[in-house]
Amino acid sequence: MSDSNLYGAKSNTYANIFTFMGFPLSRDLNEQVDAVVMGIPYDLATSGRAGTRFGPTGIRQASSQLRWEEKRWPWTFELADKLRVIDYGDIGFVDGNHAGMVASVMEEAGKIIAAGKILLSFGGDHYVSLPLIRAVTKQHGTLALLHFDAHTDTNAAGGDYDHGAMFHLAHKEGLIDPSQSIQIGIRTEYNYDAHEFTVLDGPWANGHTADEIIKRIREAVGDMPVYMTFDIDCLDPAYAPGTGTPVAGGMTTDKVLQVIRGLSELNIVAMDVMEVAPAYDHAELTSLAAATLALEMLYTVAASR
Repeated sequence: MSDSNLYGAKSNTYANIFTFMGFPLSRDLNEQVDAVVMGIPYDLATSGRAGTRFGPTGIRQASSQLRWEEKRWPWTFELADKLRVIDYGDIGFVDGNHAGMVASVMEEAGKIIAAGKILLSFGGDHYVSLPLIRAVTKQHGTLALLHFDAHTDTNAAGGDYDHGAMFHLAHKEGLIDPSQSIQIGIRTEYNYDAHEFTVLDGPWANGHTADEIIKRIREAVGDMPVYMTFDIDCLDPAYAPGTGTPVAGGMTTDKVLQVIRGLSELNIVAMDVMEVAPAYDHAELTSLAAATLALEMLYTVAASR
């Protein structure tokens, strides 16, 4: 790309903050691209406080604080040496058209996955993980779900567009294998007797080491293709107040980062970070946490190469 083109990677920390980490803004899925960041500004499936439609922009803006470090600590390589990433921008759809949004996400995500790229998506409310998973399974088949959250999102009584029901629907559609899926940080009610997913609840995760959590994750997912989804409310509200349904008793940012760093042996084929609502944030705490987690995910994928 010539110097006459304006793109974030050539800008300093504070200038031209319009892509994640200053990655080139592009939809060219050529052979030089390994991974794609994509935003989905949708929050009409929210049951609590709305506002996550501004999450992708908030995460991108906060990522400017991470751009100065050439080698993200504690990694010993530059991300660009192992993983070439572009920012695909946000998916467009007609406001209020749920089915149209789903179709748009599946179409665009499908293109990216079919081209052999790793997809990292920013929400938006957590419902959008469902059309993303639908798109990913077309290429990779049934997935193991690696799910960080305060809620299981398996509400069988939820509607077709409900950010608390999409993993019930994904299981019902045969998209994910619950016997090889795991949910971490859960600390709200679910159907304990009929729940088929492995759960490491909030108190368990807080009371055990990152290495112990990593071990349980590896045992659960095995060598299946993994879809990793991170609802920011997995973190305690002290670390991530800017979200629609905050729940006290969550994990620390530090422990979650340690866990993510230990997942490079997994076959991760797609990832997302969801439920950032900047309007409820303070000093960009939540957006910065999300941006940092997202960058760590990319390094984790890169470390396996």
